[in-house]
Amino acid sequence: MIVMVIVMVMSLIEFEREGYGMRSGEAKKALAEGRYREKLTDIYVDPEMISYQEERYIKAIEQFEKTYGEQEIEIYSAPGRTEVGGNHTDHQHGQVLAAAVNMDVIAIVQKTDDKTVKILSGTYDIKPISMEDLSVREKEKGTSEALIRGVAAKLFKDGYQIGGFKAYMTSDVIVGAGLSSSAAFEVAVGTILSGLYNDMTISPIYIAQAAQYAENEYFGKPCGLMDQMASSVGSLVNIDFKDNDAPVVKKVEVNFDKFGHSLCIVDTKGDHTDLTPEYAAVPFEMKKVAQFFGCSFLREVDVNEFYRKLPEVRKATGDRGVLRAMHFFADHERVGKQVKALETGDFEGFKKLIIESGESSYQYLQNVFAVTDVQNQSMSIGLALSERYLKGKGAWRVHGGGFAGTVQAFVRNEDVAEYKKNMEECFGKDSCHVLKIRKYGGLKFPLE
Repeated sequence: MIVMVIVMVMSLIEFEREGYGMRSGEAKKALAEGRYREKLTDIYVDPEMISYQEERYIKAIEQFEKTYGEQEIEIYSAPGRTEVGGNHTDHQHGQVLAAAVNMDVIAIVQKTDDKTVKILSGTYDIKPISMEDLSVREKEKGTSEALIRGVAAKLFKDGYQIGGFKAYMTSDVIVGAGLSSSAAFEVAVGTILSGLYNDMTISPIYIAQAAQYAENEYFGKPCGLMDQMASSVGSLVNIDFKDNDAPVVKKVEVNFDKFGHSLCIVDTKGDHTDLTPEYAAVPFEMKKVAQFFGCSFLREVDVNEFYRKLPEVRKATGDRGVLRAMHFFADHERVGKQVKALETGDFEGFKKLIIESGESSYQYLQNVFAVTDVQNQSMSIGLALSERYLKGKGAWRVHGGGFAGTVQAFVRNEDVAEYKKNMEECFGKDSCHVLKIRKYGGLKFPLE
């Protein structure tokens, strides 16, 4: 069953809104005594993770206290995401299928009156950001400071309340693994400002848009909206970006356990350093093809006209742009087929579509390895091994933006241990992660 989520709905979730101001020591005690175990299970899905999460939350509070002293606190969370369908289709106003996962950023927060945001993230001490100076700074591009300033600027520009806070953040979203740790960070900042200054009334869809704005205008990365939307909204969602200002979000109700499969993400340890030009070239080349037809995005182009005029398009835009456009047209349409397969319980058909999407990304989108570094192809090795171990049994594909990073695989439960063992023999211990889909996006953790 698929449930339409109307854009004007303020949130997909409704945690009870409890009063601000539990002492950090009291929060640690409640966690240690297991009083939040049921709520943590609701968020993180996997019962085997709950002891880890209790310990993780307690350690985060202790780090907050170490930095700022025992205080009244609030706790916020924003998840990483996995892209299930629609590889590089969002920035061309296409469709995607994405899901929040049970890895996240958590933030221990105290509201302040000094109009300054001060975040310590793990061991990284982010520079203070004044909420009274929200202009773009060229020297900040590519930094966490730019993301904070950009999210706050978007909220302020559109009439929301903003202000200061101090926080300790920690994340178990794997950096560089295609799970969008940056989107989780941005959504966490937006959710904190929603909670502290707007009574959690800011739509998760709007928070995602503010996060994308921060990446595009302040951070300097021309990303689409999928990562931020999946993190902010939560669950497994089909998103149609035909109108980027008012995307249509459909929640897809599916339990992968019912089909006897697990979702595995394999970190192939590829180096993401200096890959921004590779990522940026994808939307640039796709838009160049769209512009040939007098359009801004490939979603607006008639696919039949594209093929009729193929010789002219090749001459005007180059072959790689043409191939990337071919990928867009096919993968955009493929998302609807994936949703239908899941809706009707055709999981074997869904797996075939996952493999087709991966093959299209490899051959046409060409985002599995960087052409500037052909000797390093860890993702290609990961895909080849996944095909070897899963052919006829599971599904595999490049995950996320590509060029380095992770393989996504749907693996039969009885094969998970063997698949994990084989992949970790190549890529190292704990490189294969077995994840669950989390039904919540950005949230304020309820303190009693």
